[in-house]
Amino acid sequence: MTQKLTGKVALVTGGSRGIGAATARALADEGADVAISFLASADKAEAVVRDLNAKGIRAAAFKSDQGDRREVEGLINSVVEHFGHLDILVNNAGSANFRAADSPDDNSAQFDRMYAINLFGVIAGIRAAAKVMGEGGRIITIGSGIATRAGFPGVSDLAATKAGVVGFTKGAARDLARRNITINVVQCGVIETDLSAEASAYKPAFLATIAQGRYGKPEEVAAGVVFLASPEASYITGTVLNIDGGYGA
Repeated sequence: MTQKLTGKVALVTGGSRGIGAATARALADEGADVAISFLASADKAEAVVRDLNAKGIRAAAFKSDQGDRREVEGLINSVVEHFGHLDILVNNAGSANFRAADSPDDNSAQFDRMYAINLFGVIAGIRAAAKVMGEGGRIITIGSGIATRAGFPGVSDLAATKAGVVGFTKGAARDLARRNITINVVQCGVIETDLSAEASAYKPAFLATIAQGRYGKPEEVAAGVVFLASPEASYITGTVLNIDGGYGA
């Protein structure tokens, strides 16, 4: 069977677990060499690398803090140095914190960190990748349906970070189109990951917002990423692909 991404090099940030790990495996199944980044889960990252190598492709893990712009830029350069080039960037690493817009609690450091990871770190990665990618590159950011539909209280800051990514992506699509680099966002609903398991107390409220009445699977998100990274998606840029079970319906 023909592999669509043979010869390509992909970087998946936050690739040691959940959506990131599923995406790394799906890209490898299509023949891409895959780098993943991690911050604290070195053992999990190395386990993913072993799985990827078993598929017959080159793989490596790099420690990097998505909330530090300089580390993000260094990550991109390290991947190019290791693999020789970069063709696909998947901005997956993210953070989620919740508070009401009128909350008396400040927690400014915690929320500054979320903005640094979800918005400014993603922008830094896009800018750095755009400098090293050749014609036909692909940039895909894992976003959230919260960017366009809050659905429940306490998500104003999180929604702002995700909506900011969409806005930057649309603008960058205009800038990068002349080089045939596409850039898109995959907006997820609630996906079965470690993070959603930690929020199990909110599961009934989350399910009530989803038309299909279930959480998504990481592999379902990964399939959308692989499509956007494939040759078949060459005329798709500056857009949002919702993989949310009808959360935004």
